[in-house]
Amino acid sequence: MTEETPGFDEKPDVPSGATPEDAEPKAASPSTEEGAAPAGDASLQIAGLTAQLDQVRKALEERTGDLQRLQAEFQNYRRRVERDRVTVKEIAVANLLTELLPVLDDIGRAREHGEFVGGFKSVGESLETVAAKMGLQQFGKEGEPFDPTIHEALMHSYAPDVTETTCVAILQPGYRFGERTIRPARVAVAEPQPGAQPVKAEDEADDEKDNGPEEG
Repeated sequence: MTEETPGFDEKPDVPSGATPEDAEPKAASPSTEEGAAPAGDASLQIAGLTAQLDQVRKALEERTGDLQRLQAEFQNYRRRVERDRVTVKEIAVANLLTELLPVLDDIGRAREHGEFVGGFKSVGESLETVAAKMGLQQFGKEGEPFDPTIHEALMHSYAPDVTETTCVAILQPGYRFGERTIRPARVAVAEPQPGAQPVKAEDEADDEKDNGPEEG
């Protein structure tokens, strides 16, 4: 019998040329399925990112809307300021021109009476030129139809040669600044004679009388 030497364990047979490590059992490598992330986790991550993206888009739309409203309000403010500035300027110029109207009336009367001569003529013409450059316009002519919005009737009469209320004399010219009437034209008006047949109707009646009825 062969005696076993105490303290020594039997080792497995190792093929020749192999190292001792080859004889040790290898741990099983984890499978590919165990190392991959579960499909459910990836779906949850995508859903979370999508929700965050929607929140960012909504916030961006809100900020864009606020910016557009602020821009529109600023544009309206600028237009109001510009409109008010123009209005204030027009009122100031209109007030100044209104103060000059008595002087312009004196110049007009001097011209009518042949007194618009010499240095007075030069100064008067310069003043009229400056007033015209500032936008002052004179209106009111004899023979034009009476318009109560721009004419002020100071005298009234009847005339057989008019077919409507007509300005027959300009007692004081009117003035306007842009679309604003600074002073209406003060005029004398004439109306058709009461009961008088209009001139046009009389002419048509005379033509029918001269031609006579047509023969059948």
